Amino acid sequence: MNKLAAEDSAIIVRFQRGDRIAFDELVRRHRQRAYQFAYRLTKNSDEAADIVADAFIRVFRALDGFKGDSSFTTWLFRIETNCFLDIRKRSHSKQIVSIEELNGVQSEHGSNQLADESEPVQQQIERSERISVIEQAMLSLPEHQRAILLMYHAESMSYEDIAECLRLPLGTVKSRINRARLNLRTALHPYRRLFITRSTRKILLAGV
Repeated sequence: MNKLAAEDSAIIVRFQRGDRIAFDELVRRHRQRAYQFAYRLTKNSDEAADIVADAFIRVFRALDGFKGDSSFTTWLFRIETNCFLDIRKRSHSKQIVSIEELNGVQSEHGSNQLADESEPVQQQIERSERISVIEQAMLSLPEHQRAILLMYHAESMSYEDIAECLRLPLGTVKSRINRARLNLRTALHPYRRLFITRSTRKILLAGV
């Protein structure tokens, strides 16, 4: 058990022994990451805030029964994912999901800037276009595929953590991630020119 998980466990034990103030500590420790995950799923600040609020309400109600079979973070992501899917079931409107993280860039709610100031303008334009195309491609995926890709790529969760989070067999997680990647690749195929590297372009041009 790592230090973060050990500290979470100690706080949870305090809560289960009647110290309700301990819950505030859990919220402070995890609300930023919880919000970032929700925002990556929805690309909507209000909806992300609603998901986080709903998730922590569910956490508060269920925390007395938390047995520590998984880390608190994994459990929290499971609850957030369920909140997100519940909202999507209640609403037919879909928001564009930003996955700049899959392209090595984070949104304004992340820690990285959209573009390096030293990067040539043309590269910045191409990067922006790639991000836009990826967002549209992600929008075409089912919500559960969108969530599982973000867990793996944006949150750097292992297959095992995702399996625990979603309560799925490890093999199912791997097959779903592969299927989501294939669907994403199919959606991006018409725009493949945007994802050809500069070195690949040189090779192609040399053969012209």
